[in-house]
Amino acid sequence: MKSVTDSFVSLGYWPSAGSFGFNTDIFSTNLINLSVVLGVLIFFGKGVLSDLLDNRKRRILNTIRNSEELRGGAIEQLEKARARLRKVEMEADQFRVNGYSEIEREKLNLINSTSKTLEQLENYKNETIQFEQQRAINQVRQRVFQQALRGALGTLNSCLNNELHLRTISANIGMLRSMKEITD
Repeated sequence: MKSVTDSFVSLGYWPSAGSFGFNTDIFSTNLINLSVVLGVLIFFGKGVLSDLLDNRKRRILNTIRNSEELRGGAIEQLEKARARLRKVEMEADQFRVNGYSEIEREKLNLINSTSKTLEQLENYKNETIQFEQQRAINQVRQRVFQQALRGALGTLNSCLNNELHLRTISANIGMLRSMKEITD
Protein backbone atom coordinates (compact mmCIF):
# COMPACT_ATOMS: atom_id res chain seq x y z
CA MET A 1 0.00 0.00 0.00
CA LYS A 2 2.91 2.33 0.72
CA SER A 3 4.28 1.87 -2.82
CA VAL A 4 0.85 2.81 -4.34
CA THR A 5 0.88 6.05 -2.33
CA ASP A 6 4.50 6.67 -3.41
CA SER A 7 3.50 6.20 -7.05
CA PHE A 8 0.85 8.92 -6.64
CA VAL A 9 3.36 11.22 -5.03
CA SER A 10 5.96 10.52 -7.74
CA LEU A 11 3.34 11.29 -10.40
CA GLY A 12 2.72 14.61 -8.68
CA TYR A 13 5.87 16.14 -10.19
CA TRP A 14 6.26 16.38 -13.97
CA PRO A 15 9.05 18.68 -14.99
CA SER A 16 7.77 19.06 -18.58
CA ALA A 17 4.35 20.24 -17.37
CA GLY A 18 5.65 23.33 -15.57
CA SER A 19 3.75 24.04 -12.39
CA PHE A 20 1.15 21.34 -12.98
CA GLY A 21 0.87 18.66 -10.31
CA PHE A 22 -1.54 16.45 -8.42
CA ASN A 23 -3.03 17.77 -5.24
CA THR A 24 -3.43 14.76 -2.99
CA ASP A 25 -5.44 16.64 -0.37
CA ILE A 26 -8.90 15.42 -1.36
CA PHE A 27 -10.77 17.78 0.98
CA SER A 28 -9.28 21.01 -0.37
CA THR A 29 -9.69 19.96 -4.02
CA ASN A 30 -13.34 19.04 -3.44
CA LEU A 31 -13.94 22.40 -1.78
CA ILE A 32 -12.33 24.23 -4.69
CA ASN A 33 -14.32 22.25 -7.27
CA LEU A 34 -17.55 22.75 -5.34
CA SER A 35 -16.97 26.48 -4.97
CA VAL A 36 -16.20 26.81 -8.70
CA VAL A 37 -19.34 24.88 -9.69
CA LEU A 38 -21.51 26.86 -7.28
CA GLY A 39 -20.02 30.13 -8.51
CA VAL A 40 -20.73 29.21 -12.12
CA LEU A 41 -24.26 28.12 -11.24
CA ILE A 42 -24.98 31.33 -9.36
CA PHE A 43 -23.41 33.55 -12.02
CA PHE A 44 -25.04 31.96 -15.06
CA GLY A 45 -28.23 30.60 -13.52
CA LYS A 46 -29.32 33.70 -11.58
CA GLY A 47 -30.82 35.56 -14.53
CA VAL A 48 -32.43 32.49 -16.04
CA LEU A 49 -33.85 31.44 -12.70
CA SER A 50 -35.18 34.93 -12.05
CA ASP A 51 -36.85 35.10 -15.46
CA LEU A 52 -38.34 31.65 -15.05
CA LEU A 53 -39.69 32.48 -11.63
CA ASP A 54 -41.14 35.80 -12.84
CA ASN A 55 -42.85 34.08 -15.76
CA ARG A 56 -44.13 31.33 -13.52
CA LYS A 57 -45.37 33.90 -11.00
CA ARG A 58 -47.29 35.73 -13.73
CA ARG A 59 -48.86 32.48 -14.92
CA ILE A 60 -49.83 31.50 -11.40
CA LEU A 61 -51.31 34.95 -10.75
CA ASN A 62 -53.28 34.68 -13.99
CA THR A 63 -54.51 31.26 -12.94
CA ILE A 64 -55.50 32.64 -9.54
CA ARG A 65 -57.32 35.54 -11.24
CA ASN A 66 -59.15 33.10 -13.49
CA SER A 67 -60.04 30.97 -10.49
CA GLU A 68 -61.26 34.07 -8.65
CA GLU A 69 -63.41 34.95 -11.66
CA LEU A 70 -64.82 31.43 -11.61
CA ARG A 71 -65.39 31.82 -7.91
CA GLY A 72 -67.15 35.14 -8.55
CA GLY A 73 -69.37 33.39 -11.09
CA ALA A 74 -70.10 30.67 -8.58
CA ILE A 75 -70.98 33.28 -5.95
CA GLU A 76 -73.26 34.93 -8.51
CA GLN A 77 -74.86 31.56 -9.15
CA LEU A 78 -75.20 31.14 -5.40
CA GLU A 79 -76.96 34.50 -5.16
CA LYS A 80 -79.27 33.48 -7.98
CA ALA A 81 -79.86 30.19 -6.21
CA ARG A 82 -80.63 32.05 -3.00
CA ALA A 83 -83.03 34.29 -4.89
CA ARG A 84 -84.67 31.19 -6.33
CA LEU A 85 -84.72 29.76 -2.85
CA ARG A 86 -86.55 32.81 -1.55
CA LYS A 87 -88.99 32.48 -4.44
CA VAL A 88 -89.47 28.80 -3.67
CA GLU A 89 -90.02 29.63 -0.01
CA MET A 90 -92.71 32.14 -0.96
CA GLU A 91 -94.36 29.53 -3.13
CA ALA A 92 -94.02 27.07 -0.29
CA ASP A 93 -96.05 29.34 1.92
CA GLN A 94 -98.74 29.40 -0.78
CA PHE A 95 -98.71 25.67 -1.38
CA ARG A 96 -97.95 24.58 2.18
CA VAL A 97 -101.16 22.67 2.44
CA ASN A 98 -100.64 20.85 -0.85
CA GLY A 99 -97.04 19.78 -0.71
CA TYR A 100 -94.82 21.13 2.04
CA SER A 101 -92.57 18.08 2.11
CA GLU A 102 -91.97 18.18 -1.68
CA ILE A 103 -90.90 21.82 -1.55
CA GLU A 104 -88.53 21.15 1.33
CA ARG A 105 -86.87 18.39 -0.65
CA GLU A 106 -86.43 20.68 -3.64
CA LYS A 107 -84.96 23.37 -1.40
CA LEU A 108 -82.43 20.97 0.10
CA ASN A 109 -81.47 19.60 -3.30
CA LEU A 110 -80.92 23.10 -4.60
CA ILE A 111 -78.73 24.04 -1.63
CA ASN A 112 -76.77 20.79 -1.84
CA SER A 113 -76.15 21.08 -5.57
CA THR A 114 -75.02 24.70 -5.20
CA SER A 115 -72.75 23.81 -2.29
CA LYS A 116 -71.27 20.93 -4.25
CA THR A 117 -70.68 23.20 -7.24
CA LEU A 118 -68.91 25.75 -5.05
CA GLU A 119 -66.87 23.06 -3.39
CA GLN A 120 -65.87 21.59 -6.76
CA LEU A 121 -64.84 25.02 -8.03
CA GLU A 122 -62.78 25.67 -4.90
CA ASN A 123 -61.11 22.25 -5.24
CA TYR A 124 -60.40 22.91 -8.91
CA LYS A 125 -58.81 26.25 -8.04
CA ASN A 126 -56.61 24.68 -5.36
CA GLU A 127 -55.57 21.80 -7.64
CA THR A 128 -54.75 24.22 -10.43
CA ILE A 129 -52.58 26.31 -8.14
CA GLN A 130 -50.74 23.25 -6.81
CA PHE A 131 -50.26 21.87 -10.31
CA GLU A 132 -48.89 25.16 -11.62
CA GLN A 133 -46.53 25.52 -8.65
CA GLN A 134 -45.19 21.98 -9.06
CA ARG A 135 -44.79 22.43 -12.80
CA ALA A 136 -42.91 25.70 -12.24
CA ILE A 137 -40.60 24.06 -9.71
CA ASN A 138 -39.90 21.15 -12.07
CA GLN A 139 -39.16 23.46 -14.99
CA VAL A 140 -36.80 25.57 -12.89
CA ARG A 141 -34.99 22.47 -11.64
CA GLN A 142 -34.62 21.11 -15.15
CA ARG A 143 -33.30 24.36 -16.59
CA VAL A 144 -30.86 24.93 -13.72
CA PHE A 145 -29.54 21.38 -14.15
CA GLN A 146 -29.15 21.87 -17.90
CA GLN A 147 -27.31 25.16 -17.40
CA ALA A 148 -25.03 23.61 -14.79
CA LEU A 149 -24.29 20.65 -17.04
CA ARG A 150 -23.49 22.89 -20.01
CA GLY A 151 -21.23 25.03 -17.85
CA ALA A 152 -19.41 22.03 -16.41
CA LEU A 153 -18.92 20.45 -19.84
CA GLY A 154 -17.67 23.74 -21.23
CA THR A 155 -15.21 24.09 -18.38
CA LEU A 156 -13.96 20.52 -18.79
CA ASN A 157 -13.59 20.86 -22.56
CA SER A 158 -11.71 24.13 -22.26
CA CYS A 159 -9.31 22.74 -19.63
CA LEU A 160 -8.26 19.54 -21.42
CA ASN A 161 -5.94 19.52 -24.39
CA ASN A 162 -4.50 16.51 -26.27
CA GLU A 163 -1.04 16.60 -24.71
CA LEU A 164 -2.37 16.76 -21.16
CA HIS A 165 -4.90 14.07 -21.94
CA LEU A 166 -2.25 11.69 -23.37
CA ARG A 167 0.09 12.28 -20.42
CA THR A 168 -2.71 11.55 -17.96
CA ILE A 169 -3.59 8.32 -19.77
CA SER A 170 0.08 7.26 -19.86
CA ALA A 171 0.52 8.00 -16.17
CA ASN A 172 -2.60 6.01 -15.29
CA ILE A 173 -1.46 3.06 -17.41
CA GLY A 174 1.94 3.14 -15.71
CA MET A 175 0.29 3.28 -12.32
CA LEU A 176 -1.95 0.31 -13.17
CA ARG A 177 1.10 -1.69 -14.36
CA SER A 178 2.95 -0.98 -11.14
CA MET A 179 -0.11 -2.01 -9.09
CA LYS A 180 -0.37 -5.20 -11.15
CA GLU A 181 3.31 -5.99 -10.53
CA ILE A 182 2.82 -5.46 -6.79
CA THR A 183 -0.17 -7.78 -6.69
CA ASP A 184 1.62 -10.45 -8.80
